[in-house]
Amino acid sequence: MKKLESSLKNMLLVLTGVTAISVALLAYVNELTKEPIAQANAKTLSDAVSAVVPGFDNDPIAEKKIQAVNGVDYAVYPATKGGEFIGAAVEAAAMAFGGELRVLVGFDAEGHIIDYSLLSHVETPGLGSKAADWFKEGNKGSIKGMNPGKSPLSVTKDGGQVDAITASTITTRAFLNAVNAAYAAYVGQNETDAATGATQKVVEPAEGAAVEAADSVSAN
Repeated sequence: MKKLESSLKNMLLVLTGVTAISVALLAYVNELTKEPIAQANAKTLSDAVSAVVPGFDNDPIAEKKIQAVNGVDYAVYPATKGGEFIGAAVEAAAMAFGGELRVLVGFDAEGHIIDYSLLSHVETPGLGSKAADWFKEGNKGSIKGMNPGKSPLSVTKDGGQVDAITASTITTRAFLNAVNAAYAAYVGQNETDAATGATQKVVEPAEGAAVEAADSVSAN
């Protein structure tokens, strides 16, 4: 019996030691990779802003503003050229079929969509994942040039003007919900700037807030 107690105690001590070492190693690795990951994310965002609102000569990310719409905060990256406002990139998100879908939408000075970049998603490969290109210029569901202020974007099945991704109506609805939310933030920021006549407080880059899509009509 004494021998059994001793063995159990030793096992517990060994397990505790292994756990402590594992935790320390994970913390060390996390510390080592934190900065490279942050730099990679910053470059991805910078490239995305340049793609969706081309032609600016300022630093939209450094001049980032936060605009609240219905209690949700959105990141707005204003673009200027020669001091003149030419548009903005806006981060927005929505809950799609597989989970959160985050998109960066570029608008010109009149509110027309220039382009977009799908920042992240967890949609089904080959189906919902097509959102990365489906709505691009030249493709079937292209949203380029559309202005959500004239008519909120929606799928043709709902009486709208955008062709849904084949077999991925929920993903399409979520994507369009995010685009509409991005436009609302874009307009809200412009109205705020016009009302105050001043630039809003610059804040550190942050993840776009999620806007849940009411997608219960059909399934992917």
